[in-house]
Amino acid sequence: MPVLGSSGLDVFPLALGTNTFRWTASTAESHRILDAFTDRGGNFVDTADVYSVWAPGNSGGEAESVIGEWLAAGGNRERVIIATKLSGHPAHPGLSADNITAGAERSLKRLRTDHLDVYYAHVDDPATPLEETVAAFDRLVQRGLVRHVALSNYSAERVQEWVDVAEALGAAPPVSLQPHYNLLTRTAFERELRPVAERHNLGVVPYYGLASGFLTGKYRSAADAAGTARGALIGDYLTDAGFAVVRELEAVASELDAAPATVALAWLRAQPTVVAPIASVSAVGQLDALLASATLDLSPEQHKRLTAASDAVS
Repeated sequence: MPVLGSSGLDVFPLALGTNTFRWTASTAESHRILDAFTDRGGNFVDTADVYSVWAPGNSGGEAESVIGEWLAAGGNRERVIIATKLSGHPAHPGLSADNITAGAERSLKRLRTDHLDVYYAHVDDPATPLEETVAAFDRLVQRGLVRHVALSNYSAERVQEWVDVAEALGAAPPVSLQPHYNLLTRTAFERELRPVAERHNLGVVPYYGLASGFLTGKYRSAADAAGTARGALIGDYLTDAGFAVVRELEAVASELDAAPATVALAWLRAQPTVVAPIASVSAVGQLDALLASATLDLSPEQHKRLTAASDAVS
């Protein structure tokens, strides 16, 4: 299995996203998803304190609670590497020292564990001095509550600033970077973030690897997305160029006797610095296509065709 940046953590080359838990996946189905994922070799579970605050009746933290219930019921803590995040929750925004400490304690309680393997700053907070934020994360590491620090949704400039501050303070450096990156959204990562990830050995764990489901091939027109749970998230993809990428995905998938989602994630996994794309499901039956991406290798020609189709969009 690949190693997550400089962390020394061996992770399965696909991270299970959990933003569907208690949203489009019930608690029982979420537990079945976790069972199936780990039974088939998966060990990297990605969550956040904000999941899934947008769902009716939710207030955030539901996904962490689902995972915690699963861990408690099955004694599965040693089977998984848990990554969670803070600063994106509307009731607990920002990266002040107090919010970081309180956020970690809330997540630990919901997850029913004594440590977080990877703790992400989910959203940048320019209003709080980086020295305060970096030192607060480091105190969590020193206390044994967090093993490794990571960054999500940060610009390349701010990633570099964080690294510089951590070095100056002698604090724990970030080991991972979580950007928006897929076949339809490439430019910002490839031009700006990938170079800084390479410089500092940050393991890249992209989110929206399937473009909110668009790259599964289930949307053939804008009408197909209307009224769906993720419809509002894929509006930018509903273009001729976007559908052209899906057609090329389907052509390559047909050659490989694979699902389009498998091919899309395999393309992403093959990119420099990418360790494990994140993808989520709402039902156990959807896992097969995701897990298959961990071992599918595209030919150079197939990779080139997909990249060329993507160039027109990203």
